Parts: sequence; structure tokens; C-alpha cells
Amino acid sequence: MASTITVRDIEPGDKAWLKREARRLGISMEELVRRLIRKERERARLREKPSEAFSKYFGAENGVDLPARERFRYRKLEFFEEGAE
Repeated sequence: MASTITVRDIEPGDKAWLKREARRLGISMEELVRRLIRKERERARLREKPSEAFSKYFGAENGVDLPARERFRYRKLEFFEEGAE
């Protein structure tokens, strides 16, 4: 399944760099862009999640007692009438 995107308003210096890099590697500019996208996707996949970073520095093994993990829950709002006790 092929899809097409069009990128407009690329700065001339960026476009020149893409051309030079593609020529240097012996590939098309399109292939270079595909490779750059794949590379960034892989970096994003391997990037540490905030919860993983937190666990690395905190927790029982690091001398910090953390409360049990809970799922997201909403507290029920309570409304009080003025003057009522």
C-alpha cells in the first residue's frame, strides 16, 4: 500500500542538503526521507518512557517507598448547600 505526501515550503538549504546527502548515498531523495523517518521512529520506540525513568531512580530498590499504583479514577464531587451543616 503506497501513500503519497507532499511537503511544501522546505527551506532551500534543507532541500539542498537532502539532495547532497541522497547523491552521496546513491539513493533518491524520497528514499533518504523514508530512511530518516524510519530512523526517527526507531529512536522514538527505544526512548525511555517517563514511568520507566521514574522507576529507575525511585522505588524500594532505591530507598524510596512509593504508594501502590492505581488506575485513573475520578473522585466524586460533593456539593454542600450554604448554611447547611
